[in-house]
Amino acid sequence: MSKKAAAGAMGPKVYVGLVRLLVPAGKAAPAPPVGPALGQRGLNLMDFCKAFNDQTKDFVEGTPIPVKMEAFSDRTFTFKIKTPQTSWFLKRAAGVAKGAATPGKETVGEVSLKHIYEIAKVKQQDMAHVSLENICSQIVEQAKNIGLKVTR
Repeated sequence: MSKKAAAGAMGPKVYVGLVRLLVPAGKAAPAPPVGPALGQRGLNLMDFCKAFNDQTKDFVEGTPIPVKMEAFSDRTFTFKIKTPQTSWFLKRAAGVAKGAATPGKETVGEVSLKHIYEIAKVKQQDMAHVSLENICSQIVEQAKNIGLKVTR
């Protein structure tokens, strides 16, 4: 008996699992990391790649976008894209490739409070229940942990 016959031809969708990926905007392809993650759950790679690339066409190409995908037993999926990681925004605003090897002792760059505020406005889309002031303070702390100096 096949899996479809066992579940019923039009059985209810049963949640199978959660897949978290970090995919460059506009560059989803059935190669790693997307291919192996979706292939082992039997999901259609090309459907995801087309839908993801369509949703991220307005982003700067190559921006790392976190994706949260729910897989179902009938081999369908839903996914939600989130805003890029805060560390990516901070490093881009400071113009550095990577953070300090020893944060706190070494400073690799600077970001202004204006940059912090703009990053917080973008990140607020994912954290609607947190105030903008709290998001700004979290970003300032993360900047210090990367080795960036926050200036006025």
